[in-house]
Amino acid sequence: MDTLRIDILNPKAKKLLKDLADLDLIAIRKEKPKEDLKAFLKRLRANEETAPSLEEITAEVEAVRAERYAKSK
Repeated sequence: MDTLRIDILNPKAKKLLKDLADLDLIAIRKEKPKEDLKAFLKRLRANEETAPSLEEITAEVEAVRAERYAKSK
């Protein structure tokens, strides 16, 4: 089974898709963007313990900036 995302430009196409669904040739599902976002956030938060803190990120950025500034002189 292939899954496609289709942007319908003409309302007649929506009618055709509904007819195909009535014939059990295709299935029409509405997307659930909230559920997708929740799953994404859950995956990100799973790595929360190993993620660097804001202070560690800031220190690294400052170190890279200092190194880059020293090279440009």
